[in-house]
Amino acid sequence: MNKVLNLLGLARRAGKVILGTDSVIKVLPTKQIKLIFVATDASDATYKKAYFYQVPIINKYSTEELSKALGIEVIKIIGISDLGFAKALKKEIERGDF
Repeated sequence: MNKVLNLLGLARRAGKVILGTDSVIKVLPTKQIKLIFVATDASDATYKKAYFYQVPIINKYSTEELSKALGIEVIKIIGISDLGFAKALKKEIERGDF
């Protein structure tokens, strides 16, 4: 597993992750989410809901990869609520470690 997926797992254990479409969309208007991961195989409607709030979106991992990283059966969308984790994740993605 790469560093980005490892960081996602760490963020979850730290309680800095919001899981699932309904939960993420509900929190987006409060501006608490700093970064969103949308699975590559998620529906266009899920992606558009996340895109509407102009939060950076990462769309490089499948449902299987995201689910495995977080230890969850099926997850299509993940919100990162901590700025430090969001910056670290973006930095690793910019490095090309995905």
